[in-house]
Amino acid sequence: MVIFRWWKISLRSEYRSTKPGETKETHEDFLENSNLQVQVALIFGSRILDYVFNLCYGKFDFLERLSDDLLLSIISYLDLEDVARLSQTSHRFAKLCLSDKLWEQIVLSCCDTITSDMKALAEDIGWRKMFFTNKLQHQRQLRRRKQKYGSPREKQP
Repeated sequence: MVIFRWWKISLRSEYRSTKPGETKETHEDFLENSNLQVQVALIFGSRILDYVFNLCYGKFDFLERLSDDLLLSIISYLDLEDVARLSQTSHRFAKLCLSDKLWEQIVLSCCDTITSDMKALAEDIGWRKMFFTNKLQHQRQLRRRKQKYGSPREKQP
């Protein structure tokens, strides 16, 4: 069932006794009721209307319901090529696939040891860049960072 409820909110006295309204439609009836579809689109927007259409057709997007943290955990097990492909599927997945949180998980799972200097450098340049930068460049960047800031615990903003 698609249930559409509404309340009339007004300061006018003639509307104070107005009771809430409700329309219940089966999925099939909702798909044929263009009047109700227009109301849903006007109030909630076309994205929600598309989502309701998909629900009526039995197309459930369970990934939309998962939290970002859970999705990041799942994505961290993918091959790098699959992460790149996934980032092209939606704005949400692009944001997750480029996030420092994901790349930190990937770096920590791929590398045996991460020193405190390397962690500090990764926080400065980003975990994704840290992952794709070669070892010689890391050593050069670590040397520069030590000259500029000293030890990572004394990091200045």
